[in-house]
Amino acid sequence: MLDLIRSLVVSNTTKIVLLSLDGLGGLPRPETGRSELETARVPNLTALASAAACGLLRHVAPGITPGSGPGHLGLFGYDPLRFQVGRGVLESLGIEFDLRGGDVAARGNFCTVDAQGRITDRRAGRIGTDVNVQLTERLRTIRLPGVEVFVEPVKEHRFVLVLRGPRLSGRLSETDPQTLGKPPLPVRALEPAAAATADLVNRFVTEAGRLLRDATPANMVLLRGFDQLPELPRFPEVYGLRAAAIAAYPMYRGLAKLVGMDVLKTGGTFESEVATLGEHWDAYDFFFVHYKDTDKAGEDGDFDAKVAALERFDAQVPTVRALGPDVLVVSGDHATPSILAGHGWQPVPALLWSRYCGADPVTAFTERACAAGTLGTIPAHHLMPLVMANAQRLTKFGA
Repeated sequence: MLDLIRSLVVSNTTKIVLLSLDGLGGLPRPETGRSELETARVPNLTALASAAACGLLRHVAPGITPGSGPGHLGLFGYDPLRFQVGRGVLESLGIEFDLRGGDVAARGNFCTVDAQGRITDRRAGRIGTDVNVQLTERLRTIRLPGVEVFVEPVKEHRFVLVLRGPRLSGRLSETDPQTLGKPPLPVRALEPAAAATADLVNRFVTEAGRLLRDATPANMVLLRGFDQLPELPRFPEVYGLRAAAIAAYPMYRGLAKLVGMDVLKTGGTFESEVATLGEHWDAYDFFFVHYKDTDKAGEDGDFDAKVAALERFDAQVPTVRALGPDVLVVSGDHATPSILAGHGWQPVPALLWSRYCGADPVTAFTERACAAGTLGTIPAHHLMPLVMANAQRLTKFGA
């Protein structure tokens, strides 16, 4: 698909904005029968959906729950089953760590375990970043034979672990069981060549537990998303676009950097991200703008907080529209239903607005409404060709 798109790209001056609400999709609250989107007051998204083509995006396959990495790769037009990137690589790039070929990177969480070593909080109460910095200093004292060990704070409970040395492998299982009441899992080699690396990581985890024993609530670590730096087709070259990313969280900056987008400096709020969009409007053709609050509330199982996050997002939509994008897309990388308190496998609402998007019966930006839209339910990586067509940036295929 990417090779086909590259062959059809034509120049134009049109501008595209992709607004990604992390964890957008939800499920009905049992007491009301309405999802977070159906509960929220979002008049600006409602108006936009009424003038747009709507549908649902499926990011991987039916019943498969996507992570944020494959979810966003799909939004960028990359088939996530073909282009797989571990979260550790994305987090490392997002904090501008000098990740090198052969390094193995993992995303880390500080977590809470009880006296029996069972996980009681996978995010250690979302400790402050200042506490994270203090605890990563402890972990930096860990030494492993034959490799350099780097431990870097990210944000709140998140950190990055990088191993540097010869003959390392990123083909490792994760220590996070993704549930409470169980101890962290031992790392397993997913291929014979990874056995030595698995042993090193297990040594790190054991030593981390010893060093953090008195640091409740952050008295243990979870590691996931092991990988080494891959090579992906460059987004600006495939689509012929000057592309920029605006995101407050490091992982999403890292993903954008990996595919070749310029990553713009911005503040920690969505208002500041929208302001950054306006400040750089003339310099780029394509903007990816990330919104984290919906996912954070969903993972916390806080239905009302997710509703409030949707309403805060909606309040910024007029400012984006006032900039005059030729194509405006609103969707997300995966569902995070509050009643699941985690990622879900459900398809995610999407709207695509342009002067060429065509008629659509949808008059609300919700899961059930968008299911009736003219886009249908499509693989997420089929969205970008539609975006490019609506931006008048693709020529016809064949004679």
